[in-house]
Amino acid sequence: MEEIIRTEHLSYTYDTEKAALHDISVSIHKGERIAIIGSNGAGKSTFFLNLNGVLTGSEGTVYFHGKPIGRKNKDLNELRKKVGIVFQDADNQIIASTVMAEVSFGPMNMGLPRDTVMKRVDEALEYMNISDFKHRPAHYLSGGEKKRVSIADIIAMKPEVIIFDEPTASLDPVNAQMFEEVLDKLEKEQTTLLVSTHDVDFTYRWAKRVLVFSNGQIIADGTPDVIFRQEEILKRANLKKPILLEICELLEKKGILPQNTAFPGTISELEALI
Repeated sequence: MEEIIRTEHLSYTYDTEKAALHDISVSIHKGERIAIIGSNGAGKSTFFLNLNGVLTGSEGTVYFHGKPIGRKNKDLNELRKKVGIVFQDADNQIIASTVMAEVSFGPMNMGLPRDTVMKRVDEALEYMNISDFKHRPAHYLSGGEKKRVSIADIIAMKPEVIIFDEPTASLDPVNAQMFEEVLDKLEKEQTTLLVSTHDVDFTYRWAKRVLVFSNGQIIADGTPDVIFRQEEILKRANLKKPILLEICELLEKKGILPQNTAFPGTISELEALI
């Protein structure tokens, strides 16, 4: 699988405080579907900001397609075009007066022709099913609507990697389901997806790979099925088991599921298995 981003011994310290990241070495490949989990303050958001070039490491190196990213504005700006980030609070991302102006801001800053910009805006709005919002004031939308606009912001830039920082934190169940459908569409287009979340049930059913952060370090890297069976890792990261995994372990104990089998990731898969 093609490597997109690699970090080698990446560390980051805010002022003189304890390191927010310490010696992070990890590779991320094209089309991967990765959940980043861990307690508050574990380093997830700082890791994302280093991948996106908003922050640059105190030590270590970030590579994009094998090229080291330094501190030059040219390198950092190029990285930000290719690695988009959707922040947890949409109000921190939305800056324009209307939805159309907001979604066009990124492509315009990329220096694209006006016709190309407008085509990308229309495509992104349609992608997020918010074409009717085009001329509405962005700051008067609901929380879920703002989130959809903030995702359209990034989609319009057509990055190779999209990072979502706690994307479902302010969403109701309908909008959370919509978000998962958007992730599925993006995956089919081979977009590399990184999602930080406290929702272990979402992580278990959605992710193909999980990175567990604790005290600024990656303490586990593997599939959800493997990660969530490691009691020591869950304890260190202040995590609980997903409900579906607990159900599967109970069914295995009762002899309804065979021993040492790979557990299903969704309710529909469990239903098919039993």
